[in-house]
Amino acid sequence: MNIRILLADDHKVLRSGLRRILEEQPDLEVVGEAGDGREAVEMAEAFRPDIVVMDVGMPQMNGIEATRQILQRNSRMHVLILSMYSDENYVVQVLRAGARGYLLKDSAEDELIDAVRTVHSGLPFFSPRIAKLLVGDSMQRLRDEGASDTYELLTPREREVLQLIAEGKSNKEVAAALFVSPTTIETHRARIMDKLDLHSTAEIVLYAVRKGIVQLH
Repeated sequence: MNIRILLADDHKVLRSGLRRILEEQPDLEVVGEAGDGREAVEMAEAFRPDIVVMDVGMPQMNGIEATRQILQRNSRMHVLILSMYSDENYVVQVLRAGARGYLLKDSAEDELIDAVRTVHSGLPFFSPRIAKLLVGDSMQRLRDEGASDTYELLTPREREVLQLIAEGKSNKEVAAALFVSPTTIETHRARIMDKLDLHSTAEIVLYAVRKGIVQLH
């Protein structure tokens, strides 16, 4: 089945270019285009795409808030941010809103295609510049603050669960992979978040990326 995509950007020319690039692929289908964040939320509800390719800076409602509202209404959708900004503040905000990937607008066409397919599979995707920023900033903070490695607080099973969650698997899928009940996985998830001071699945993904637990694409 095709990957169904909603494009959300306030520049019509850019949307047209993105549509052309994506629809040249036999497995990718653009089902709609939104010109502002509010329209993106409404169209995501109406069309139920697999992926929303979302700009950060849009009128009516910015891409960060639009991402949050879309995923609150349908957690099965995935959001890929397409932005000109390479500032970590934007990256962290959209990840906390639930986005799975962050691609810079000056990326090559094949990188966009790879990003859509990767995010659709449940894995995170970051432009190389963004990946280096996230990992480099994390290591610098550890050096500056002399922080201990909280990852060492996790049990071997909790580390398994952390990676599977960061790879986009649901509690039910993690439970099946580890031959335990979903309730047990929920308990592990709660302990992981408590030990690492994390507050959402998006923060788990960000932590896993920074630690190199999940592969950067």
